[in-house]
Amino acid sequence: MSDRGEEGVTMVEGAAPKAASALQLDAALSPLRARPGKPLPRERTALAIWFWEIDRVLLGLIVALIAIGLVAVAAASPVAAAKLSSRTEALTPLYFFYRQLMWIGLGLPIMIVISMLPRTQARRLAVGLAVLFAVMLVLVPLIGTSVNGATRWLGAGALRFQPSEFLKPFFVVALAWLLSLRARDPSLPVIPLTGMLTAIVALLLMRQPDFGQTVIFVACWGALLLVGGASIKLLAGFACGGLGLFVLTYLFYDNGRERIDSFLNPVVDPAAGPDQVQLAYATITRGGLTGVGPGGGSAKFNLPEAHTDYIFSVIGEEFGLIACIAIALVYLAIIVRVLLRLLDEEDPFIVMATSGLVFVMGIQAVINMGVNIHIFPSKGMTLPFISYGGSSMIALCAGIGLLLAFTRRNPYMSRSPYVVTWSGR
Repeated sequence: MSDRGEEGVTMVEGAAPKAASALQLDAALSPLRARPGKPLPRERTALAIWFWEIDRVLLGLIVALIAIGLVAVAAASPVAAAKLSSRTEALTPLYFFYRQLMWIGLGLPIMIVISMLPRTQARRLAVGLAVLFAVMLVLVPLIGTSVNGATRWLGAGALRFQPSEFLKPFFVVALAWLLSLRARDPSLPVIPLTGMLTAIVALLLMRQPDFGQTVIFVACWGALLLVGGASIKLLAGFACGGLGLFVLTYLFYDNGRERIDSFLNPVVDPAAGPDQVQLAYATITRGGLTGVGPGGGSAKFNLPEAHTDYIFSVIGEEFGLIACIAIALVYLAIIVRVLLRLLDEEDPFIVMATSGLVFVMGIQAVINMGVNIHIFPSKGMTLPFISYGGSSMIALCAGIGLLLAFTRRNPYMSRSPYVVTWSGR
């Protein structure tokens, strides 16, 4: 009897922890049970999860640039509308402003959809589209549309687009993917392969001609080599090759030689008048520190492309040096934010692709602003998210969508800086 009693006591004591665990589980689940008049909590939607994982600071900076661009296009639109109006078709003063709203309306959904993709799917999409737009770039000299002596567009009318603009972000990701394969197998000849692909694209761009885009593609390849850990000897060879490309451009590329000569020897021809860079510099310096006020600019009417290539000068005239510095700081903040996001990233592809995407946007902004303040010769390059342009806006939104997809992460799964992994990092 005593044994049975002791056994019974033992059974009761052993069941106590189980009963306690059941009570704790019941207490934890009680908030999730339906209560009278209160429905069960719903799971988060895909959009809510995206907003939780996305880099909201980076997204806010991009939206700020788009908003600044709308104000700038509204200021420059009357100039372009007046110059492009004809006897048969008179454009309204805000024609390009409303068109820019349309491009933004198309670009933002593309950016959001791409940024919601998993990293692997985003990479596959970018590589596939890089092949597609590379084929279109080959077709430009054959069936392209010429505007102002340059053949850079496919299509006609409202369906006209610039393949090189769309190729930029996807080509960067494709190069990063190829170069990242070197981390798995150092014997793979990915550096010569990517160099050959970049050279082919550069030759196609020079044939259009489009020297500015050529500089961006070649510089991006060099930046990816630097991020990927290429040797100093290879980087020195790349620098020498870039210098050689500049010399060849001056010797055999008439349009490039004229722009360089005009930049180095800014002598005003009484018959032709000042060149574009001189006009842009005169416009941007007229605004002083705070500008002449919205809509009060007059020098902007002398600019040939006030709503695209020289919109930074329009901003300087109407909103002043303070606004120009603020825009430059926004671009700098975007670059710094992305680099900080990569500090604990271990995937070489993500590091190179993200660095390449932000480099392309940054170098394009630097070149455009440099041309407007007479540091660089004219390149025919837009200011990202600020200048007017359908191809430019949609392609930039696609690139930022990839950037947001690659930097998206669950905040609760971020690695602690105090945790040492198996690799010792």
